[in-house]
Amino acid sequence: MTPSIRVYDIAPAAGTGESPVWDERTGRLWWVDIPRPAVHRTDPATGETETWPMPEPVGCLGLCRSGALVLGLRSGIHRFDPEDGSLDLVAAPEPDLPENRLNDGKVSPEGRFVVGSMHDVPEKKPTAALWSLSPGAGECVLLAQGLIISNGLAWSPDGRTLWHSCTRQAVIWNWDYDPATGAIANRREVARPTNEIGRPDGGAVDAEGAYWSAGVSAGRLNRWLPDGTLDRFVELPIKSPTMPCFGGPGLRTLFVTSLQKEAGAHEGRLLALDVGVAGTPVGQFAD
Repeated sequence: MTPSIRVYDIAPAAGTGESPVWDERTGRLWWVDIPRPAVHRTDPATGETETWPMPEPVGCLGLCRSGALVLGLRSGIHRFDPEDGSLDLVAAPEPDLPENRLNDGKVSPEGRFVVGSMHDVPEKKPTAALWSLSPGAGECVLLAQGLIISNGLAWSPDGRTLWHSCTRQAVIWNWDYDPATGAIANRREVARPTNEIGRPDGGAVDAEGAYWSAGVSAGRLNRWLPDGTLDRFVELPIKSPTMPCFGGPGLRTLFVTSLQKEAGAHEGRLLALDVGVAGTPVGQFAD
C-alpha cells in the first residue's frame, strides 16, 4: 500500500534541505539548508517554520541536552544557541583541506557527535573522512578516511552497529560500533544501489533494525535489511530526497528533506509520511 504523503509548502523551498532531527521536547523538527545556509525549525502540525541564517554552508545538526545545537559547518563543528544566536567553534577536524566541508552528521545513542566530510568541488576525489567528537573534547577522533561524500549515518536499535554510506561511490556499509569508546571496526558492504534504485544519501533506522535510505537519484526511499535485502521502497513526489528522520508521537512519522536539482512543484520541500513502523531514537550531545 502506498502511504499518503504530506508536502510542507515552506517558502522559499530549500536549495538542499538536509539533516532533519526530531526534538521530542518541543515537538518540532530541526533541519538545515546547505547552500542557502540556515537552520530551520518546523512545527509539523502547522507547517510554521522559524529560521536562523548561518554564515557559511551548514551540512548537519544534532541536539544538545542543554537545548543548544551542535552544527557541522564548512569550517568545523560549532555549538549554536538558538535562544541568543551565539555560534562558537568547538573543533575543526580538517583545517588543512580547504576543498572539503562537513556533510552528514548525527549524535550517537550514547552522545558523541559523529560527522563525515565531503570533497566539495566538481571533480571529486577521496579526500573525505569520518570523525567523532566526544562531549568535553576539543579534538575529533578520525574513524575512517578515503571517502568522497560521507553520508547516511544511523545506528541500530542496540547502538552497536553503525550504518554509513558514500554517495559518490554508491555504497552502503555496516560497522561494528563500540558505545564505550566510540570506535568502529569490521566494515562490511551491505549494498551498492544503482542510480535507478537510488544512490544513498541520508538514512535512518527503524525500530525493527531496518535502514531507510534516501535514494537521491531515483526519487524514492529504500528500506534495506542488514543482510543486504532491499525489503521495500516508497516512491516520492520529489526527484531528489536527501534524508529521512523518524519523529512525531511515538516516532511514527517519517520526515524527508529534499533538494532542488531541477524545477518542480515539490522540489526542495519537506515531506511527511507513515511507513507503518516506528523509528529508533537519536542521541543528544552533552555540551
